[in-house]
Amino acid sequence: MNERLPFLQQKTSKLTVSPGVYLMKNKDNEIIYIGKAKNLRNRVTSYFRNNPDHTPKVAKMVSKVYDYDFIVTSSEYEALILECSLIKQHKPKYNILLKDDKGYHYIKISNEMYPKITAEKRPDKDGTFLGPYTSGFVVKQTVNEVNHVFKLPTCKNKFNSKAYNKRPCLNYHINQCIGVCTGKINVKDYRERINQAVDYIKSGSQNSISQMENEMQIAAENLNFERAAELRDRINAIKKAADSQIIFDESLHDTDIIAHAKSANGSCISLIMYRGGRLHDKLIFNFSNSECEDDIIGSFIARYYLNAESVPKDIIIENTFEDINLIREAIIAKCNHTVKFITPQRGSLLKYVMMAKNNANEYISIKNDRTGKEIAALEELADILGLKKPPEYIEAYDISNLASSTMVAGMIVFQNGRPLKSAYKRFSIKESEIQNDYACMREVLERRLNEYRKGENEGFSRLPDLIFVDGGMGQVNAVLPVLKKFGVNVPLYGLVKDSKHRTRAISTGGGEISVSKTKPAFTLITKIQDEVHRFSITYMRSKHTKKSYELELTRVKGIGVKKAQKIILYYKTKEALKSASVEELAKIAGVNIGIASELAEYIKNM
Repeated sequence: MNERLPFLQQKTSKLTVSPGVYLMKNKDNEIIYIGKAKNLRNRVTSYFRNNPDHTPKVAKMVSKVYDYDFIVTSSEYEALILECSLIKQHKPKYNILLKDDKGYHYIKISNEMYPKITAEKRPDKDGTFLGPYTSGFVVKQTVNEVNHVFKLPTCKNKFNSKAYNKRPCLNYHINQCIGVCTGKINVKDYRERINQAVDYIKSGSQNSISQMENEMQIAAENLNFERAAELRDRINAIKKAADSQIIFDESLHDTDIIAHAKSANGSCISLIMYRGGRLHDKLIFNFSNSECEDDIIGSFIARYYLNAESVPKDIIIENTFEDINLIREAIIAKCNHTVKFITPQRGSLLKYVMMAKNNANEYISIKNDRTGKEIAALEELADILGLKKPPEYIEAYDISNLASSTMVAGMIVFQNGRPLKSAYKRFSIKESEIQNDYACMREVLERRLNEYRKGENEGFSRLPDLIFVDGGMGQVNAVLPVLKKFGVNVPLYGLVKDSKHRTRAISTGGGEISVSKTKPAFTLITKIQDEVHRFSITYMRSKHTKKSYELELTRVKGIGVKKAQKIILYYKTKEALKSASVEELAKIAGVNIGIASELAEYIKNM
């Protein structure tokens, strides 16, 4: 907690209600955060309340505030412009700072009899190079596209006029390569194909098609129908590829596409740029959790475009954001032309939003040692459940029983989208003597939270970001009072199965949330539900087997229930029990050698 809070509260109570900018400072008088407000008193007061509902990153910033300054402006618009200018000047620790580290990338046409087109990070003397390009993403996408359209070899084989691989690879058989290795492609025809591919890279698909259509017409007029047919097939291949390719798109003449991905450890924004109808560049901005703006997209767009050298006419975003009209007005005033924000919900533009989104997910997945699908699933789950950030640590519970004789529960943990088996826990139901899933679930959560409160068991030392219980509204409503009793504010939901015992929906205390089966979040919750069921039922079967062994052992004269339990708990498996000596059995059960001998004989025949 900030010891300066009383001073800051008193100072803020006298603050103006006018628009303006506030500058938070630490003990060393360094500016650590800059923000804008249409009402300075209300906005700054929200930081210094006694019981604030801050996100962890905002709370950390507030704990460092020693004092603050403010600048009053005549409008919220002026506050926005001033905020961006001051952030660029002072680079405060807790504001998002737009850093994009970029190197240079090249497209290489190798210097050999049958050249190949590849993406390279640096030029050498062995080939012709196009570039430099600032985006490795653009280079790789372009190289993949041109090799696909012109069916050029991407393997590591070296081709010459004397040596060919007589067995072409899979790419040839699936019509993704012309098959230089078969020896059926002469050098002249191949070089012509390479030249057309280079023209395609330089000028785009439409220009390449026009050029080849002229050549096809000339070939047909000269009765060279074989050549005309070859050019026709190549034109058709380019047209077909154009339906799904992303390198060229005349509808994106001057357009930026922006998407956001987040994890428990930070956020990432991907910005993909189209200029002149072709993919021009990609920028990636990575933000740590210390950078504390909640409206990260709005903050990013304001900072980036109000300081950019040029601004496109169209900016495609996945979701709208706060102050969108105010920020748009400021950008238009800066660049002196119209700017339109587009939020596609369907259609062709959505494809480009997903491309930007996937790039952001892949980048943040590398930073978190996770796959892009795992990151996407957690982010999607957070959006579905209305969580402030993706859940890093998820606990799930399931009750398993065989009538009332064997009642158990399993607790599993998923951390960053993967099972954390070292944190799994098993519970034997102690308080409920009859089969009652609601009562059993309450007992398990009470015992788990009691252990957290005691702080003695390291396995229960942290609270999860999200709790799932196996079941519907009944299970959720049965457990919610337990969380309130312990003062624990952790989101709780149920996982509902259909009649075939497959995941169907997420349950709240008052209804259900359906999740599309095609979404990564559905795959994740299905894995969680299947895993907790497997874990709990395995424990139940194991315990039931031991119970059966106990009943078997009580048939030996002199062995009661308690002695049988001692033996089963000590040896644990049937194999270990059968290998026990008479002396060991006598010691463990606390019986004489005679009874132990009868017991050993009985065990051998089990």
